[in-house]
Amino acid sequence: MNIQSTMGETQLFAAAPEDTRAAIMRATYEALTSHGYANLTIQRIADEFEKSKSLLYHHYDGKDDLLVDFMRFMLEHFENETTCGDCSNPAERLDHLLNRVVPVDIDPEKHAFTSAMIELRAQASHDPAYRKQFTEHDTALRDRFAAILRDGVEDGTFADVDPEQTADFLLALVNGIRTQRVTRDDDGGVPGARAELDAYIDRHVRGGDD
Repeated sequence: MNIQSTMGETQLFAAAPEDTRAAIMRATYEALTSHGYANLTIQRIADEFEKSKSLLYHHYDGKDDLLVDFMRFMLEHFENETTCGDCSNPAERLDHLLNRVVPVDIDPEKHAFTSAMIELRAQASHDPAYRKQFTEHDTALRDRFAAILRDGVEDGTFADVDPEQTADFLLALVNGIRTQRVTRDDDGGVPGARAELDAYIDRHVRGGDD
């Protein structure tokens, strides 16, 4: 997430199989959270890895190759990380997803990871491999929004909005809030932005204007 963001949380690894790749992915997460993208090195990933540094080079050509696979790993686990098993209707599913991807408050670990992912996203402007991964992550989140909205329109929970266009708008807001959260000295305007996002959902998606 970003996928940025919520997909990097530690619970991501709880459901992953206990294999070498998962161990490398966890080490990469820990190193990214501790050092950020700019200061990330294979050695710092190796410092978080229980096995040898040479094993990292056995699987990956270098840091960028490893990070591309890390993004792929997060995308593979995106559905499990954002699905609400206890939600009984589209409105609850939408609330759950928004609270996962743009919570008002986040702990220091998640803030550090989000910051690293924003650094990594910046590389996508000139790196096709990163751009491909972020495109796939954004598409997965947009499609999740659209599916929830479509279900809500069909069962009458939501107003007759265009699911795809509304999903594009929600994705843009989510990415903007994530970026502001970690690139400003204050709270990034997150509380106010989230309040307006919720108001938008109430007025235009839940049909509160009626």
